[in-house]
Amino acid sequence: MSRPVLLVVEDDAALARQLRWAYEAYEVVVAGDRAAALDALRLHEPAVVTLDLGLPPDPDGTSEGFATLRDMLAAAPATKVIVASGHGERASALQAIGDGAWDFYSKPIDIDALGLIVARAFHVHALEAENRRLAARAAPSGFGGLLYASPEMTQVARQLQRVAPANVSVMLLGASGTGKELLARGVHDASPRAQGRFVAINCAAIPETLLEAELFGHEKGAFTGAVKTTEGKIEQAAGGTLFLDEIGDVPLALQVKLLRFLQERVIERIGGRKAIPVDTRIVCATHQDVDAMVADGRFREDLYYRLAEIVVRIPALAARTGDAGLIARHFVQHYARTLNPAVTGLAADARAAVDAWGWPGNVRELENRVKRAVIMAEGKLVTAADLDLGEAGADLNLRTAREAADRRAIGRALAQADGNVSAAARLLGISRPTLYDLLKAYDLQG
Repeated sequence: MSRPVLLVVEDDAALARQLRWAYEAYEVVVAGDRAAALDALRLHEPAVVTLDLGLPPDPDGTSEGFATLRDMLAAAPATKVIVASGHGERASALQAIGDGAWDFYSKPIDIDALGLIVARAFHVHALEAENRRLAARAAPSGFGGLLYASPEMTQVARQLQRVAPANVSVMLLGASGTGKELLARGVHDASPRAQGRFVAINCAAIPETLLEAELFGHEKGAFTGAVKTTEGKIEQAAGGTLFLDEIGDVPLALQVKLLRFLQERVIERIGGRKAIPVDTRIVCATHQDVDAMVADGRFREDLYYRLAEIVVRIPALAARTGDAGLIARHFVQHYARTLNPAVTGLAADARAAVDAWGWPGNVRELENRVKRAVIMAEGKLVTAADLDLGEAGADLNLRTAREAADRRAIGRALAQADGNVSAAARLLGISRPTLYDLLKAYDLQG
């Protein structure tokens, strides 16, 4: 088994030999200046580096050492760099840590003490590498590819899993950015129609004059510009699933034609006279209050009952206990790979800010803010300032505030424990019966 590589950046040849001799458990590679250190970093890809800040051409200062530190972390952000300097000691150490060094030690060197720091650095590097591997394997794999661990979203997923195999129409109700299209695709993928096509159309994004042709298709010559017969979305999804997003925006005149399809399972293209049988399942969604639209006469009641054989309400991100932090960490890892590899995670204040924010724009807003924060972050961790979140409004009612805090803590514990109540209770420092009582009191799903 090959030994782990330790890169020693030291211009004192005698000290470098001493370190090579002292650390027989590692494959020690020595570099005496910045250029040699960067070459060794690229060639050997060491997990840990010890770096003397006093390097030529500035052996009595620290400028070259700090430049080397920055270059090394830019090239390999996951590397654990341990700095050493007798120059300015505490001030140099604090600056090095601020620039991304993992730890520091002071000269003259205590071989045993430095050995412990090096061993710990290798251990932490191995743990972080394993965490990254596990995170990559555990990328969003919940229902519909969504990432969640909250009891609220788990309940939604269970409902949709039960509904998916049945050949019924499903209506998803939820705000913009809550993942309705992904959940609709999840229904399709979990159904016997999974081998058929999944076709999505946003009814609000298409002008009323064109929506009928988009849905039902048209015959050649049906109108100016109809130079060939074209299938509509309903036909294109035959044998599969058609997702009608923002169904509340379908005009009343077109609702009649859609109702006929749902009742008789046949369509007529614009300009056509032949009834065409089509076997297409409908999943629809809207952010509007459909009950109010029906009461106001803006949405046909008979169509509503055809579309809403099963109604599933999608909770907003703020109502999904613990999910905002989970999703934020995923987006940090996702965007850091391409936009700012030096970023490795969220700082404590950023995690608190994510949990406290109301997220009116739901997951889309969270993704936008995290992406921007990763780009703007100057250190290894994204901070609350990078996220640019204002102060969340505080609730002055103690009972309400305590319940909200309890819900957040329970949700985070359940998320970390993958829904295991016993493990979550241990994380919370309470007994399992107490946690069950809280779950019942707050109507949460364990």
